Parts: sequence; C-alpha cells; structure tokens
Amino acid sequence: MKKTARAAILLATALVPVSAQAAQELNALIWCDHGDPALLEPFEKAHDVKVNIKEYQGTAEALTILEQSRPGDWDVMVIDAVDVGRAVDRGILAPLPADALPTADFFPELVMESHNSRDSVIYAVTDKFGYNTIAYDKTKVEPADMASLKALWSEKYAGRIGLYDYYLPMLGLVGIAQGVPTSALGAEKIETLRDPLMALKKNTKLVADVVGSQTALATGEVDILLGGGEFLTATLHAENPNLDWTIPTEGAALWAQSLAVLKDSGQPELALEFVKYVTSPEGQARLATSSCYWGMPANAKAGEHLSAEQKAVLRWDEQAEYLKRAQLYPIPSAEDDAAMQDLWTDMLQN
Repeated sequence: MKKTARAAILLATALVPVSAQAAQELNALIWCDHGDPALLEPFEKAHDVKVNIKEYQGTAEALTILEQSRPGDWDVMVIDAVDVGRAVDRGILAPLPADALPTADFFPELVMESHNSRDSVIYAVTDKFGYNTIAYDKTKVEPADMASLKALWSEKYAGRIGLYDYYLPMLGLVGIAQGVPTSALGAEKIETLRDPLMALKKNTKLVADVVGSQTALATGEVDILLGGGEFLTATLHAENPNLDWTIPTEGAALWAQSLAVLKDSGQPELALEFVKYVTSPEGQARLATSSCYWGMPANAKAGEHLSAEQKAVLRWDEQAEYLKRAQLYPIPSAEDDAAMQDLWTDMLQN
C-alpha cells in the first residue's frame, strides 16, 4: 500500500468518533438458538454493543472452554438447567438480583428454584424449555399408537425407530415407560433399566445427535424418534407438515436451559442487561422461534408477541396439561451419573 493512501486511511480513522470505532463487546458462551441475529440485533442496537458468541455442544465442553480462558474473557453463558449446580459448585457463576428477573411472569414450573438457586441465592434463570418425547411422521405410523411409550417396544415398529443420543433424558424416558419417575433414578433403579433399554435397542435403526436425529426423521430414514419433540420438528413444519410430536400418557422428560452471568465478567452490569433482555417478553418470543431450533419460552407473556401460527406449532394452549405430565431430567450423584453413562455406552456398543 502506498504511504499516502495509508496516511489517508489513518487520518480518516482518527476522525471517526470513538463510539463508532468500537462499540462495547459482550462475550457469550451459547447454544445455537441464542446466536440468531433476530435475537441479538435488537439488544446490540439498544445498548450499542457487539455480542460475540461461541457455540458449544455440552456442559463439559463449556467448562473446558472456561478453564482454558482468562478471567473476564466471558460474560454470560447458556447452560442446561440440570447442570447449573455443577457450575455453582465450581464457583464460576455470579448471583443474580431477584428483583431484576421477570420470574413472576414465568410458567410456574419453569422458575425451577431447585435448579437455578442455591441457599436462596439465584445463579441462573430459565429462558427456554421443551420436551424429550416422541416425534414421528404421522403418515407412516398410526398416531394413536404414539399415545403410549410402550408402542416403541412393539415389533410393529421394529427397525423404524431412532434414538436421541443423550443418556440423561433417554434413560429418564425408559424409566418413565417402566413406571419409574426420573426423580427416583438412583443407584438401585438404574440397573433395572438395562433389560428394557437393550430391548428398545433391538427395535432401533440408529442413535444420533440432534442434527443426525432431525435429518433421519426428515428424510424418512426413521419413522419415529424417541427423545425428539418440538425442538426438532418445529423448524421443519413449513417444509414437512407430516412431522409431528406428542406427550404420551406415561409422560415425557422436560428439558430446560438457563442463562447465567459469569462471576469473572468484566462488565457484569451489561451482562445482566442481556439476561433481562433475553427473559423479557420480546426477547423470549424471538428466542422461542430461533432459526436454529424452536422451544417454549419460560416467560408466559411472550405469547403476546407470537403469532397464532407460531403458538399453534409450539402447542401453546396445551402447555398446562403437558407440564403436568412432564418430569424433570434426573439429577444423579457423580457415582450414579457414571453408572448411567456406563449403561448408555453398553447399549451403544451392543
């Protein structure tokens, strides 16, 4: 580059106001739904901030990222509600002021104090939820059969089933099918799931992650997906309205994700503003219909910002009944968690 051109650029840069040169930055460890520009851009414009995002797949990966980062590198994180306690134990989350959170407007079941709080101190807030349940192609199965988890052990659907590859909700679903509540999945009960799990595996064509599961159901590789739900089918609804999901009579596993401020955040006030925005009715409606995957917003007032069609896809009017039948993920001890992972691995290898 010529010296004169370079000097002109430097001069022009110097004349640009500081606020235009570099807005504030907020660094967020997220799941993919929080990376949708439709969610982030209103916050960025309102606060003159750039939200830098890094997507991760599981809590272990997020904790590794944090361990390898410097204090202050990250400001907020999305975390599986069932794992908030692990993060609290590691001392990485900042307390959140109760009066700054709109939890009074939440579906009562989604306040989840048992997950998001410790000793009456709030460390995270639920921002989205849904169900690991039965998703299916209603043109290839008898929808009435999907009213019971027992149908998945039937020879009628052998070789036509996919399993979502996440041991916690899946073992929870196997337990629910056997009449074992997720809250009772302790050491004595885990091994009782072995035989029904192995029997289910015999009926299974594949076990896959979220993307693989969604692809298998969308392409017809499988007709039923155990562990699926609205988070898999909603984004495909326009292209393939034959994909459906239901909560069987025995129940389903309720997934929930939480949002937290990291203790070492360099700008905790801005981080709290982000939490307040995402859990506001407007932010919740945008998060619920994220281009990555849909899910129910924890804030019931988000319904005022969703269209009738969007609410129909989310089964908005059925949530009261669904929540009665849903069970939270198991929260195993370290020893029980290892036993559950071992059982799931045994299933995968057989």
